[in-house]
Amino acid sequence: MAKVINPDICVIGGGAAGLSVAAGAAAFGVPVVLIERGTMGGDCLNHGCVPSKTLIAAARHAQAIRMAGRFGLAAGQPVVDYQRLHARIHEVIAGIAPHDSVERFTGLGVEVLQSSARFVDENTVAAGDHLVRARRFVVATGSSPAIPDIPGLDKVSFLTNETLFDLTRLPAHLIIVGAGPVGIEMAQAYRRLGAGVTVIESRRALSDADPELSSIAIAALRHGGVVLHEATTILGAEQDGGRVVLRCENGGGVFQVEGSDLLIAAGRRPNHASLGLAAAGIDHNAKGIEVGPNLRTSNRRVYAIGDVAGGLQFTHVASYHARLVLQQMLFRLPAREDRTIVPKVTYSDPEIAEVGLSETEAREKFGAVDVIRTDLAAGDRARTDGVEAGVIKIVAGRRGRILGVGIAAPGAGELINMWSLAVANGMTLKQVRGYVAPYPTLSEIGKQAVISYYAPLARKAVVRSAIRALRYFG
Repeated sequence: MAKVINPDICVIGGGAAGLSVAAGAAAFGVPVVLIERGTMGGDCLNHGCVPSKTLIAAARHAQAIRMAGRFGLAAGQPVVDYQRLHARIHEVIAGIAPHDSVERFTGLGVEVLQSSARFVDENTVAAGDHLVRARRFVVATGSSPAIPDIPGLDKVSFLTNETLFDLTRLPAHLIIVGAGPVGIEMAQAYRRLGAGVTVIESRRALSDADPELSSIAIAALRHGGVVLHEATTILGAEQDGGRVVLRCENGGGVFQVEGSDLLIAAGRRPNHASLGLAAAGIDHNAKGIEVGPNLRTSNRRVYAIGDVAGGLQFTHVASYHARLVLQQMLFRLPAREDRTIVPKVTYSDPEIAEVGLSETEAREKFGAVDVIRTDLAAGDRARTDGVEAGVIKIVAGRRGRILGVGIAAPGAGELINMWSLAVANGMTLKQVRGYVAPYPTLSEIGKQAVISYYAPLARKAVVRSAIRALRYFG
């Protein structure tokens, strides 16, 4: 006989989105059931943000050793102990894991069911030997690596982000399928750690980023020794002993790429196939669960948030979604998702960070816009730090309203924060002009860009004043 539970809120999925909802609701004393079939913390903690950024940090230190000679230091080539690096990655995960653990959430008052979940009707979810009938449901089951339809791939050993960080050896030559943020980040990191790296992309690398910004990161990638094939089709894959062989074709003809390891980084697919969504009357498709601007599904009792909702796939989006649904469920206040205020960052070197509308999007929506560009390398702090390439690009509309900002620079993910605040609050260039930037910092570049926008206007004002004076005294 199944045990029936009647919480106020049932959260399905113990990743960033689901945990944020469960913790937020429990803080207000709301009865919450959280269902998670796998490891608590989801993809970000166990297979995504945390391990990848730990690897990238190691690669950045390795590159700093190589570049030390530019600063008058003798260091030479770094020696990479990959087993120790592997151990560090998992030490970092283990250090964060208690914050996302079953024990912590149980202590917060959340009832955690470690089981798969499936809707049996519009009001009920089955989880193990429990039936959960809640006032509201939140589906936050995340996403998994998408595996492209490549002939022969089913007979080849390959890695995804879910298995990559289990490697205890440095790949001799890593082939990466996909040149989105994950593919580019891992390509540069592994190359800096000493692996040979080849990336194959069917479209343009970093195709979702502003081409003006992405070209700077791609140039650095190629300069670092990564081989990148864009606009390339993979005709087939095969395993040749300990080697992986891909047969490819692009404008230059048919060619082969051979490597020791293969990483598939060709996007994500939503985790919703086993949820019994049809039984609950929840509309969905291959891209995810269909939601309105308020993140509510076709079943008014059910919200879908994070990757499974088919939109932007970032951990900070998961947290943003959690806030929006808590606002509606706990306080009965309206809420709408606004994707223009969500920053996007690719953690290459230099990093690429964007928020708001791109130049193309702004022109399509508003017609005439102003675009202000300033070269990062011209700044004093860039010179002291040896930064040779970078740019900030600000898109402004009427009365100088900031519509979007893009940055290609070391630490762009940090530099974009101020601009995210500006976009979210509808700020203008005039307001940014009024703040004082510390010297010398890379963030000064934003202030310099705004000043460059107003400089011609100031000169025109001076000319107008001079003309008026001449008329008066003439």
